Amino acid sequence: MYYKISKLVVAAAIFPFLISCEEKETQEPPQKPNIIYIMADDHTTQAFGIYGSRLASLNPTPNLDKLAGEGIIFDNCFVNNSICVPSRAAILTGQNSQANGVIDLEGELTADKQYLPKELKKLGYQTAIVGKWHLHAEPSEFDYYKVLPGQGNYFDPDFMVRGEKPWPENVVQTTGHSSDVITDITLDWLKNERDPNKPFFLMHHFKAPHDDFENAPRYDEYLADTFIPEPESMYDNANNGSVGTRGKNDSLTRIIGSSVSSRNLVRNQAMNLYMDSTVYKQYRNPAEINPDEYVKWEMSSDEKKHTSMVYQEYLKRYLRCVKGVDDNVKRLLDYLEEEGLLENTIIIYTGDQGFMLGEHDYIDKRWMYEEAMRMPFFVRYPEKIKAGTRTDAIINNTDFAPTLIEMAGGSAPEYMQGHSFKAILETGQEPEDWQKSTYYRYWMHMAHKHGNPAHFGIRTKQYKLIFFYGRYWVDTDNPNAKWNKESWGNDFSRHTPAAWELYDLSKDPNEMNNVYSDPAYKGVVADLKHQLIELRENLNETDKNYPHIQKVIDEHWNDK
Repeated sequence: MYYKISKLVVAAAIFPFLISCEEKETQEPPQKPNIIYIMADDHTTQAFGIYGSRLASLNPTPNLDKLAGEGIIFDNCFVNNSICVPSRAAILTGQNSQANGVIDLEGELTADKQYLPKELKKLGYQTAIVGKWHLHAEPSEFDYYKVLPGQGNYFDPDFMVRGEKPWPENVVQTTGHSSDVITDITLDWLKNERDPNKPFFLMHHFKAPHDDFENAPRYDEYLADTFIPEPESMYDNANNGSVGTRGKNDSLTRIIGSSVSSRNLVRNQAMNLYMDSTVYKQYRNPAEINPDEYVKWEMSSDEKKHTSMVYQEYLKRYLRCVKGVDDNVKRLLDYLEEEGLLENTIIIYTGDQGFMLGEHDYIDKRWMYEEAMRMPFFVRYPEKIKAGTRTDAIINNTDFAPTLIEMAGGSAPEYMQGHSFKAILETGQEPEDWQKSTYYRYWMHMAHKHGNPAHFGIRTKQYKLIFFYGRYWVDTDNPNAKWNKESWGNDFSRHTPAAWELYDLSKDPNEMNNVYSDPAYKGVVADLKHQLIELRENLNETDKNYPHIQKVIDEHWNDK
């Protein structure tokens, strides 16, 4: 009897262990998070509530603000080159322009360099991209794509897809406004195309609010009777800039920096907005500006009225496109919540760069000034990221890919120059050894009648040092040099003056006072130049392959 009882006791003791072992053998590994990367084109930090700009009171992005409040907001996220194609290449490669080979709008990202989808597929992810691509080569490393040709159209856009014909001949036509259509395509992919047994990585790229601004008709009356707050620097640029951006006696302000006002004789915003006017698209050729027109710009009372009128129309069109983006993000979030996907999905929102909304009387992007260089960036993922978190840690768009790879359970590859900020996302704290600065370079000297001189620089939390070297990346003085002379609106062969600019952002956040020549900042300048040299060498961003540019650097490095 004792023997029988002992066998039962032993069996009872062992049985749960056997069940436990069996459960462990059949238990599925922890589910990896889905990742949705949402990016709007030229959506700048001024056009949000959360970034506290003069436009915040208009409440332009209630849905995006809510999303941001449920995660972490980055106040110091910066683009490395404020123009569409190079920025997108940096995001997908984790590399700066010279490393990935995409320095301007003509660069293309071939399959061998589409690193982010490659790495995430290694980790078991299904990958997809919908909307604006703009990197010219086929996005073949994505499992699924449906992308706009080039900039694409705001209304009834065509999309390029994978098909029987060679890229880019497989084209699908759609009807509607692009922000709505792009979201429709994403929702269809989530519902009908994705593999529910795999985690997914989806890049959802809006065309909006890129110029020329065309909103869906339902927003025609949005802000119609609202006065849009105006930046003071649109009327008085004080001591912003240098001879590199203003010319001697401010003469070059007539061709440098496309403007809201009539200041820029080549391209100003009235030429972009008023289709029924005599000035619409009547851009001038810089070479044909008469010598007597190179005079210092004066803002008369009549011109101030004109500038305000243009600005109000400019901002309303822009913000109507932003409104369409904000509403469509809500559509996407609502679907994720309905399907139970929201909590296990990392959601990132950003723009591909910043954008000038009249600050310093500038339109478009390209500048290293704050409004063009700063990117909106926030992330929601409740499992790892505490709601209501905010950080001033410096990140840039080369850091995105390493971070996403680590969030997906991998390790950032050594060939990527960016750094993973996964620890900042999950703790809200900036590590002691985290990067203290970020590098910037704009290569497209005097392009597209926007008239932005080529420049590079360094930005820390307190200071920004910029060097305008004023040369195209091809040596246009060489009679045997070849470049795309058919590039629209190029003034590549014009040399603009070399000059330095320094801004003390702790005292001058709007960059209204260039203190480079102030003796009080002599030590700051020396330190920042030393850091800039190190950054350029570490990132392989020197000009050893561009001796005509290096010559200018050598001649002006020690300018007072």
